[in-house]
Amino acid sequence: MLRLPLLSVLLLLSSSLPAGLLNQLQQHPSPYLAMHGDDPVAWQIWGEEALAKAKAGNKPLFISSGYFACHWCHVMQRESYKNPQVAALLNQYFIPVKVDRELEPALDGHLIDFVKRTRGSAGWPLNVFLTPDGYPLVGLTYAPTESFMGLLIRLRKLWQERADELGETARNASLAMASEKPVPASDPIDVKTLHADLVRMALSLGDDMEGGFGRQSRFPIAPQWSVLLDRLKAMPDQRLRELIELTLDQMSGKGLRDHIGGGFFRYTVDPGWQIPHYEKMLYTQALLSRLYFKAAEVLDRPDYLDVARDTLDFALARLQGIDGGFIASLSAVDPKNVEGGGYLWTEQLLDEALDEDELAFARKRWRLHGSEVTAGGWLPVDETRVGELAGKDDRAVDGLRAMEQRVKQKLSLARSVRDHPRDEKQLAAWNGLMLSALVDAVRVLDDQRYREAARRLRDFLATRLWDGRRLQRARGYGGELGSAALEDYVYVAGGLHDWAQLTGSGEDLALSMKIVEEAWRRFFRENGWQRTDKLLLPGILRERAIDDGPLPSPVAMLIDLTLEGNNPKLKSEAQQALQMGYGPAREQPVWYATQVAVSIRAAGLQQDKSE
Repeated sequence: MLRLPLLSVLLLLSSSLPAGLLNQLQQHPSPYLAMHGDDPVAWQIWGEEALAKAKAGNKPLFISSGYFACHWCHVMQRESYKNPQVAALLNQYFIPVKVDRELEPALDGHLIDFVKRTRGSAGWPLNVFLTPDGYPLVGLTYAPTESFMGLLIRLRKLWQERADELGETARNASLAMASEKPVPASDPIDVKTLHADLVRMALSLGDDMEGGFGRQSRFPIAPQWSVLLDRLKAMPDQRLRELIELTLDQMSGKGLRDHIGGGFFRYTVDPGWQIPHYEKMLYTQALLSRLYFKAAEVLDRPDYLDVARDTLDFALARLQGIDGGFIASLSAVDPKNVEGGGYLWTEQLLDEALDEDELAFARKRWRLHGSEVTAGGWLPVDETRVGELAGKDDRAVDGLRAMEQRVKQKLSLARSVRDHPRDEKQLAAWNGLMLSALVDAVRVLDDQRYREAARRLRDFLATRLWDGRRLQRARGYGGELGSAALEDYVYVAGGLHDWAQLTGSGEDLALSMKIVEEAWRRFFRENGWQRTDKLLLPGILRERAIDDGPLPSPVAMLIDLTLEGNNPKLKSEAQQALQMGYGPAREQPVWYATQVAVSIRAAGLQQDKSE
């Protein structure tokens, strides 16, 4: 147990909320921030006022960034931010700021970059201490209460004794990081080498046994696989095909996917795709449905169409709002604060939901037998498909398919009382991605449901989030939320562009190009890109390219949209930006896959014009 010095104990007995410092998050329209509204920590809302308080009191900032669906964010709140002793230390010696990372992606990205550089990895909850001037001092992710309190006490003591020295060190470290940024490559873009290096790197990172990249937790990273599918279609490669197909089969057949209710979880915590981190995010559904539509065509796998359709049907049923926009996510924890509780099945729950024949079918169909891979019960995964259960009897196949639908309906109804809480805010960027996914569904499946959903979403983006001059980052019950970032402008422009291509709407194409122009004006400078036009912290560096993470590079997408347009000035800037990003794409082609793809397409466009 942590033993505090006598002075610290006396200080902890004093009021945990200094005069004038109150928790500002009660009734906040962001569900993530609102859930911290009753914490004893005097959480401040991010902005100039919080920075001014830090400078006025010469206190370090403590910025804690997370999101509603995050399991470990809930754990750290329960263990530390509800703890009066932790609150007393934070309130007395720091300016504590809570950030919904989905509302401040640029700030979160800056802090993530710092923690990755200093600790080797990063994630959420993301906790960073900064000087009053805004330079990062130290960062961490989840920490148990004892070690977190120990860090608070050490930092308080160091700041009281050596504030000037620490501030100078943090400032110099930020300047040093700025000098590490690569100089843009001046060589002509060699697209043949980019293609070859992309495939070579993908094969070297690929796991031939389990699929995916690396050997630890498994993220879908849809942008990379989408580009690799395009490369495979352009230049067939059997090893690449086998890796892509294995990965897509693992993602759709095992624990990453919800086999009862539809949709995908954010990632799995193990390399075998068995145990998910149970968050369900809107962008995951949008990007993975598009990926499986593309894979169905490139790999000639009609069964992948069922995966894409199932994923979008989940989004329509559970994530669509009444105004046509889609909500952000479903939480990783159920109403009883159990991670994944709503998706897991015990023997008792199965017995209550199904009759004897149905249960026997369900056990074989979704591996609901043997050792449970989680402490909370069985997670349904594909074990034996209907066709295999039926053998060669076509009549049996029809009967078992009817059984499958009936059992799914019963299990879905039974688990509805354990539905995971919803983050109801509607993010511009993620809704833009969803519009593109729905357009794909209309093209491939020609289903009126998807066309109508796409039309309503188009109206939501064009009339609710765009005011003629700027985009809103998000909307919640209280109206506008956050500040629109580069990704918002690009993904919304991309969605509207895809809708315009589908419908032939000149009005929507013009609106898409207007948003593209606004993105260039707000976020591009001669020395690189900025993810936000509100740079409140020093040291947020302009980037020569932005890599693909769970989301595709907004820079590469913006270049692509611009090169398809008819604005000569912007097309010239797009070529400049493409050259600027050549160095990172050449060095790490898998992680800059969208940049690689756009470079190859741009070369094709130039070749077509020259011919």
